[in-house]
Amino acid sequence: MARLALLQQQHNHPSFSIPPSSLSDFNGTRLNSKLQFKKRISQPKGALHVSASSEKKILIMGGTRFIGIFLSRLLVKEGHKVTLFTRGKAPIAQQLPGESEEDFNDYSSKILHLKGDRKDFDFVKSSLSAEGFDVVYDINGREADEVAPILDALPNLEQYIYCSSAGVYLKSDLLPHFEADAVDPKSRHKGKLETESLLASRDINWTSLRPVYIYGPLNYNPVEEWFFHRLKAGRPIPVPNSGVQITQLGHVKDLATAFIQVLGNEKASKQVFNISGEKYVTFDGLARACAKAGGFPEPEIVHYNPKEFDFGKKKAFPFRDQHFFASIEKAKSVLGWKPEFGLVEGLTDSYNLDFGRGTFRKEADFSTDDIILGKSLVLQS
Repeated sequence: MARLALLQQQHNHPSFSIPPSSLSDFNGTRLNSKLQFKKRISQPKGALHVSASSEKKILIMGGTRFIGIFLSRLLVKEGHKVTLFTRGKAPIAQQLPGESEEDFNDYSSKILHLKGDRKDFDFVKSSLSAEGFDVVYDINGREADEVAPILDALPNLEQYIYCSSAGVYLKSDLLPHFEADAVDPKSRHKGKLETESLLASRDINWTSLRPVYIYGPLNYNPVEEWFFHRLKAGRPIPVPNSGVQITQLGHVKDLATAFIQVLGNEKASKQVFNISGEKYVTFDGLARACAKAGGFPEPEIVHYNPKEFDFGKKKAFPFRDQHFFASIEKAKSVLGWKPEFGLVEGLTDSYNLDFGRGTFRKEADFSTDDIILGKSLVLQS
């Protein structure tokens, strides 16, 4: 039988100092998430059913990095009993930048851990059926076959909340992407698309969120970090083609609040929502926004034609070289959700709580930059 471990005051502190601020307000941005739980009433088959009690037994698949870190803290603060399902390779509780000692101690004393591999389907079925959960947040699911055993193990599940991706949309000349737009069954996110199809085919309550690009403190993808490395080193920023390609970023803390607002929300039943920031931004504009956020001078931007270079397996730029952005109007109108962070404000939050403290996920690699800049200098001579 699976064993749940309650973490008692674990103090796995990172190397940076912690200022006296409260993560309950996410370092200044107050969260006004209001969960509304209604008594059971007669509803059509497949409609969302929530019990009268506000406390839920919640399982998060993942939860020890980025999205899950912020989401799990919000859920614990809302009074839910939260279990993280992980392989146990990362500490379940680490004090976060900007998190007070009091908040960290409270979180680490309440969070639970179920250790296992989600690809071990027999273990997933036996352990989850033995424990029983009201709600599942699937943060790290990539393939549909990883989800089916969870659904089989929890026949009385109230809601399955899935983190999908706006990368499932078929490339189009007509933007922004809306939730009803055509999807691409051959995209690199096809596993997420197949998972959404699986959820829709089962007689369960489900909700899927499709973020565009996610950024914020502790981001394991080199999104803003890619720009910060170059700005700190005083280097030019190589941007493919014209630099006017339009994209969209959403702050991880705004995504966490969206995940909270779909919980127990009848309006979210069997629905897909795009989640990201309010504003769209060009590649050049993003470089300048990162400079403002970190207090750097106006950056030198060098444009190049990617077709003229062979970078091998290395990625020369952290974004897909195309227009890519989605409408968040459905989430705003149906859920009443609205992002709290503007782009520069959000990048500043990320810089101050992460890169500006000297912490980052990947070391700087300017090898592709040097290839681009070397050719640029030859052409200019």
